[in-house]
Amino acid sequence: MTAVLACWTALAMTAGCGTPDGAETGRAGTPKASGSAAPTSHADHAKRYTGELADGAKWIADVPPDFNGTLMLFSHGYGPLQARDAPDSKTRDALLKRGYALVGSSYSGSSRWALNVAVKDQFDTLSAVRKKVPAVREPKRTLAWGDSMGGLINSLVAQRGRGRVDGALSACGIVAGGLDFNEYQTDGDYAINQLLVSGGSGGPDGPGGSDGSGSSGDSGRSRKQIKVSGFSSDEEAAASGKALANVVQGAQSTAQGRARTALVAALRNQPNWSSGRRPPKAHDYEAREKQQAEGLVKMSLPFTLGARYQVEKAEGGPVYANAGVNYAQLLRHSHDFPQVQVLYKKADLDLDKDLAKLTRNAHTEADPAAVRNMERTAVPSGHLAVPNLTLHTTDDPLNPAPQESEYARKVRSAGDGSMLRQTYVHATGHCSFKPANWLAVLNALEHRLDTGSWDAATEPRTLNKAAREAGEGSYPSFLRYTAPELVGVRGRNVRAQ
Repeated sequence: MTAVLACWTALAMTAGCGTPDGAETGRAGTPKASGSAAPTSHADHAKRYTGELADGAKWIADVPPDFNGTLMLFSHGYGPLQARDAPDSKTRDALLKRGYALVGSSYSGSSRWALNVAVKDQFDTLSAVRKKVPAVREPKRTLAWGDSMGGLINSLVAQRGRGRVDGALSACGIVAGGLDFNEYQTDGDYAINQLLVSGGSGGPDGPGGSDGSGSSGDSGRSRKQIKVSGFSSDEEAAASGKALANVVQGAQSTAQGRARTALVAALRNQPNWSSGRRPPKAHDYEAREKQQAEGLVKMSLPFTLGARYQVEKAEGGPVYANAGVNYAQLLRHSHDFPQVQVLYKKADLDLDKDLAKLTRNAHTEADPAAVRNMERTAVPSGHLAVPNLTLHTTDDPLNPAPQESEYARKVRSAGDGSMLRQTYVHATGHCSFKPANWLAVLNALEHRLDTGSWDAATEPRTLNKAAREAGEGSYPSFLRYTAPELVGVRGRNVRAQ
């Protein structure tokens, strides 16, 4: 959690979110002119190469002296457009000392939501490195990997990678696609406005301006709603994220506010474990809501709202629409529906009335061109050209595990179910994996490529054994897990009458 909160601090201050490895990349040397590949020294004796693509994207490559023949193309997550070839320095070093060569690009363009260009930049980087770095010119195998936004990019690489990559590892990814990602998040933001700002259960008014998300409410007095889309700057978006978080925090002082927060969390697919050594018990709904509120306040709302300006900038306009959405139908698809019902009853609130209000006031329309652009660049089709192994924490506050259930549904519908395997570690946090986790899933993917079959390589027992034998220290355990349905997808097809 600390790393993610640090990321949010960086986002608020610099409109970006990197990892400690990003700073190391910057210190490794200024990227050379287009086409150059000058080696520089590296702490672990690997050689670092840098270069620049024709569109301005920078690339880096780290090549160990005992290259094992496998080249790994890394897609980094949302943040500064800075070249990275691993999620963190410890994982990078663990791979380099085992002989893997690593490469990655910064992506180009003016938005940190770089889906318009990222896949092309990654493939172009692969071509440039193979041309300019003799040691990896003819690798025995090329694997793609990535995390967070890079997990989505990597799944698109897996979709289009025939003849260019042999397999893919997509971790903590937005694998359901950017459109669903923005819709369910903003459904929750809309519910905060309607039920906690307008409904009188929440905290202070936020930044001004109607966002088209509905009326000022039924509470007998008009309260200014918090803008949730159509931002003009990073600062405006960040202010809305802070204001929404303040409202949720204030709502925790009453039973009514906590019940409505549980509804917001269900719409946002917010996990009910945010901190502590163990998740709350299954029917301890008060404790689960408290954990959901913590995740919303400390992480999910500030980060996702803070990034929304960059998303809309990249796509050319707002991509969120809820006109005609039936919110009662959406909630029925949530595994947290029983929790919401119980907390509403304890608070002496009418759940049907609140859901009817959300449905009645749902009038927001998206920019059609922006939606088309996102569908074209940031939504996986489900077709897989190469085997794809995914990795997720069970309780990810930013890219929740139900992303995986929707991705699996798409892949099965496309007829490529045998190409996909999904793995989970029992942990909270966004992308909170250790080097041993990465080495274990890499071992499983290599087994699939070596034998043509997954066999038991992705079973938790096998993965935990591989992680333990990696000798890279502690790690969150793999477990057998089925992610719940992603709320806001299937139910959105049922429009209000």
